[in-house]
Amino acid sequence: MGFCFFNNAAIAARYAQKRYDVERVAIVDFDVHHGNGSQDIFWTDKNVMYCSTHEMPLYPGTGLRRETGVGNIVNEPLPSGGGSGEFRAAYRERVLPALEAFAPQLVLISAGFDAHRLDPLANLNLDADDYAWVTRELVAIAHRHAQGRVVSSLEGGYSLTALRQSVQAHVAALLD
Repeated sequence: MGFCFFNNAAIAARYAQKRYDVERVAIVDFDVHHGNGSQDIFWTDKNVMYCSTHEMPLYPGTGLRRETGVGNIVNEPLPSGGGSGEFRAAYRERVLPALEAFAPQLVLISAGFDAHRLDPLANLNLDADDYAWVTRELVAIAHRHAQGRVVSSLEGGYSLTALRQSVQAHVAALLD
């Protein structure tokens, strides 16, 4: 619907399943926009879990909590103006427990940094420390369930300052 021509996470998930016999893949999307394409692709696929935090209301208008697929979709919409508290609570209370229960063999991160407080396209107030925190949490899940297999794909970010800070924090946490 305007932001993506190819769904990198979906392609990676299917490739890992077919090429490397990975059965359970988790896609975690913390872009400010809901990944309606990822959700639609895996709506009925119990072997791919899609978890998204995103601003609501905001384009594309999808990603309500009640949108759960076959139990494999976890949407945690965040309120406009929300920040670290709401973001981290969404992960602690719903996303991370769902990932633990799913026990993915591969964790894919759709790493959009446009929920940063400096980003001009939305109204969330995250900072680089929030991205480092969530990345460390996801890497820990990958270590427990996926032999440390985690792949991150840059999805968005429109403030060059915020993007630089956030990507640096994210990559550092991936390398810890």
